[in-house]
Amino acid sequence: MSNEFDYSGLYNHTTGEGTPQGTPPADQNHTENTQAAQSSYPNVGSSGMNTANTAQTDYSTPNSAPQQNSGYTGATGSTGSNGYTSSFSGGSNGGYNGYSYASAPQQPPKKQKKHHPVLLRVLAGVGVVVLGFGSGFGGAIVANRTGLTGNQVVVQQVQRDTSDATNANSTDGTTMSVQQIASVVSPSVVAITTEQMSGSQTWFGGYYVQSGAGSGVIISQDGYILTCAHVVSGATSVKVELSTGDSYDATIVGSDSTSDIAVIKIDATGLTPAVIGNSDALAVGETVVAVGNPLGTLSNSVTDGIISALNREVTVEDNDMTLLQTDASISPGNSGGGLFNGNGELIGVVNAKSSYSEAEGIGFAIPINSAMDIANQLIENGSVARPALGVKIYDVQDANTAQQLGVSSTGVYVVEVTAGSGAEAAGVKAGDRIIAVDDTAVSSSNNVKSYLADKNVGDTVNLQVERDGKVLTLAVTLGSSTQ
Repeated sequence: MSNEFDYSGLYNHTTGEGTPQGTPPADQNHTENTQAAQSSYPNVGSSGMNTANTAQTDYSTPNSAPQQNSGYTGATGSTGSNGYTSSFSGGSNGGYNGYSYASAPQQPPKKQKKHHPVLLRVLAGVGVVVLGFGSGFGGAIVANRTGLTGNQVVVQQVQRDTSDATNANSTDGTTMSVQQIASVVSPSVVAITTEQMSGSQTWFGGYYVQSGAGSGVIISQDGYILTCAHVVSGATSVKVELSTGDSYDATIVGSDSTSDIAVIKIDATGLTPAVIGNSDALAVGETVVAVGNPLGTLSNSVTDGIISALNREVTVEDNDMTLLQTDASISPGNSGGGLFNGNGELIGVVNAKSSYSEAEGIGFAIPINSAMDIANQLIENGSVARPALGVKIYDVQDANTAQQLGVSSTGVYVVEVTAGSGAEAAGVKAGDRIIAVDDTAVSSSNNVKSYLADKNVGDTVNLQVERDGKVLTLAVTLGSSTQ
C-alpha cells in the first residue's frame, strides 16, 4: 500500500470577493527561471497555496510523471496516493502519495482549465514535464519586487545559558526541559497569514480572496524569516505576527518549491533569531520540540516528541524529499514552524504530516542544514542553482498512450530542446527516447530527476537515447537552473 502525506498547512478560506487590485497572481506564477510559456502552480496538499511544481516549466530534475491536466490542481479534498499532507493552512487536496503539507483549511478553488501541451506533432490532451535550463523539479520562484537579492544574512550562533541541563545528543552542549526549550525558542517563532486572489472571476464579476496560515522562524535580527514555500506560494499579501503580538507586512525574498523552503522579510530590528543546530548530528530517539501556529489561530503552540527516523525518503504531493520524521504532534498551520533539539537549537523546518486517518504521530521536517543552504542562496541570489539538461520531457507510461502518440515504446521522450543548452550542444533532438543516464537505466522523468539531484552545474553526463531504432550516447554538460 502506498504512503499518504500532505503539507501541514491550513486550508485557505474565502475572505471576500471583488475586483482585484492589479493583476491576479493566479496567472503570474513568478517562475522566472523557466523556458515554457504556460507554467502554473498546482495547489499543494491541504495548504491550498500553490507551489511551483509545474507541468510546463523548464526543469532538468522533473516532477513525477505528468498528469493530463497541468496547471492549477484544485483542492478537491482527496488525499494523494502516498498519504502525506502539508502542515500549512491552505487547500484540501492531498498529495498523490498520501503525505501533505501541514497547512491550514481553505475553500476548494474553482475548477481550472486543462492545459494540453503538444509532444512533437501528435501530442494533444496530455501534460508535459519540462526539464530545461531551469533545473530542479520544482525550481526557484523569485519575487523580484522585493529588491532584496544580493543581501547577506547573519545567522545567530550564540550559546544558550543551559547550566542546569544534562548532556545533549545532537551537539556538544546541554539539554533543557521542554519548558525551558519553549521559553527560549518561542520568541523566534512567528505566525504567518497570507492572502491570494483566485484565478478566475466570480459570477458577480470579482475575484475570490483566499486566506491561509502557517508558521515561520526568525533567522536574523533584522527580519529574515525562514518558512515553507507552500505557505507563501501565490500570495499577494503576507503578514507576520511575532510572539509579542506585534504584526508586520512581509515581502517574499525568494521561494524554492523543490526544497519547499522560502525566505520572507519584515522591516524590523532587534529580533530574536533561532540558534541554528546541526541536523547531520541528530540521532533517532533524540528529544525534539515543535513550535508553530496550528489551525492558524494557536500561535506559539508547543508539542514535543522524538526523532523517529532520519533521512526518510518521502514523496509529498509529487515532491520527492528527504526529511526528518518525528512523533511530535503536527497539525494544519504548523508548516514553516521550527523543530528544535534538546539544546533549543533549530534542527528542522516542519512541513508535512501523514494524511491517513488511522495514522498518528507521523510528522516531518526539512533538515536545517539543507534548509539553511537553500535560504542563504535565496537571500544572496534570489534563486537556487541546480543542474539542468536543457530539455522538456514526457513520460509515455502505457501502450495506449504510445499508440496515440505514434511512438513504439513506453519511456521518457524528449519533447523540446532548449536553445543554447548542453543538450542542444550534445545533439539531443526532440523525439529521442532517453533510456539511461551514465549507464543508469531510466524509465520515468522521476528517475532522471533523482539521478541529476546528485550532480552539479558544469558536470557532464552521458545520455543514452534511442533514435530511429539506434542507441546513441551523447555527452551533455549540465547547465544551471538560474541561466
